[in-house]
Amino acid sequence: MWRRVAVVLAALIAGAGLVTGAAVAALRLTAPPERTGLMRDAQAGVTATLPQGWSTGAVAPVTGFTSVVRDGRGALVMARPVPGPVGDVRKATAEAAELYSRLLLMGDRVSVVDDRRTADGHTRALRAEYKDVVNRPAFLRVMLVTRTDRSVLLVGLLQPEDESRRQALDEVMASVR
Repeated sequence: MWRRVAVVLAALIAGAGLVTGAAVAALRLTAPPERTGLMRDAQAGVTATLPQGWSTGAVAPVTGFTSVVRDGRGALVMARPVPGPVGDVRKATAEAAELYSRLLLMGDRVSVVDDRRTADGHTRALRAEYKDVVNRPAFLRVMLVTRTDRSVLLVGLLQPEDESRRQALDEVMASVR
């Protein structure tokens, strides 16, 4: 009788071990990767850390930009080098924000929601609202990163605007080095 109990007990322990091992393996295989992605743009000379769910794109949707990252739900950040020196960083950022607002937002009402100096340049954010019932508000952030050897223009677009996704977009743009 003790032999039978020992065999059944050993079988139960082995079965529990197999179930535990399979569960651990399944959780590891289905869990999202812990490591975030990285965007590298050799032409612009920048790298950016990407949050989970963001990935690099093959071609930027706007001519002149050398890299693009997307979250797959309507957010993107594009980068391009700026030729020549930038005299007035604030003015250049405002002009770029105006240009890309007309090209990408085309809102019925566009307002500036953020305009400030950063540690290495300037940033301006715009919010577009639409009169029609189809389009929801959109968000555009333009950031000019100035360096001694070259400057870089970053354009972030979010359609539709959402606070948590806006934070992720700002996080990507702030991570540019």
